[in-house]
Amino acid sequence: MDKPADTPTVEDVWRTFLVTGYATREFRYRHWFGLLPAHPRCRFCNAPFRGLGGTVVRLLYDRRPSRLNPRLCNFCENFAREYQGGAEVELSMLFVDVRGSTSLAEKLSPTEFSRIINRFYSIASEVLIRTDALIDKLVGDQVTGLYVPGFAGPQHARRAVEAAQEILRITGHGQPGGPWIAAGAGVHTDVAFVGAVGTKEGTVDITVLGDAANIAARLSSNAKQGEILISESAYAAAGLQFEQAERRTLELKGKSAPVNVRVLTDYS
Repeated sequence: MDKPADTPTVEDVWRTFLVTGYATREFRYRHWFGLLPAHPRCRFCNAPFRGLGGTVVRLLYDRRPSRLNPRLCNFCENFAREYQGGAEVELSMLFVDVRGSTSLAEKLSPTEFSRIINRFYSIASEVLIRTDALIDKLVGDQVTGLYVPGFAGPQHARRAVEAAQEILRITGHGQPGGPWIAAGAGVHTDVAFVGAVGTKEGTVDITVLGDAANIAARLSSNAKQGEILISESAYAAAGLQFEQAERRTLELKGKSAPVNVRVLTDYS
């Protein structure tokens, strides 16, 4: 039996969610959940899983870590499974990579290394949540935040740049003694596919796919310690006026044409 003509498709649901932030009831409390203490959190609705905040959302809203994907709560896991797919939307992507993590791991014990990486994850997550990003990944020595219009607003590019500045500032870049952990960042604004991938019977994940995501990742990996590489599209969308920002042309792996960027080392 055919669906009624006015029944929204999966793509419609995702586009509405990503552009407005109000697709379903699962996300109506996202801002409120973000104010509650404790980490980790659901990467979509911000529901905290531990501490006082975790107790509050568990008792009042019946939200707890999903049994299939600990990075999502049970409500958001159900949404992602029910609406597998996504939509192409314009967004800003922030990738932050730790520099020299291999040599750092050689100098420290496994426990000491895990503590410094967890400290990096913690402060980066706090910044991403506070600036209304969707946390795409906390993997290895990299964090990824997605700034979609429905959560970050029309100034999503500026918020991504400001988040990159704050993460580098908090990690000690620009300080006389140097950073306590070295990092570089990349920010790119473009159209990409954002949605849920997986199977209805198994684990589902929320991610960004497409050439735009690859560019953002490459910018981050090409950034030197303390640098934020901002694509021209992100720089324009953010309305930035950093007159002293260096212009650089990069040959990125997998790209046939060079990519022009602005290099920001100002964290104020």
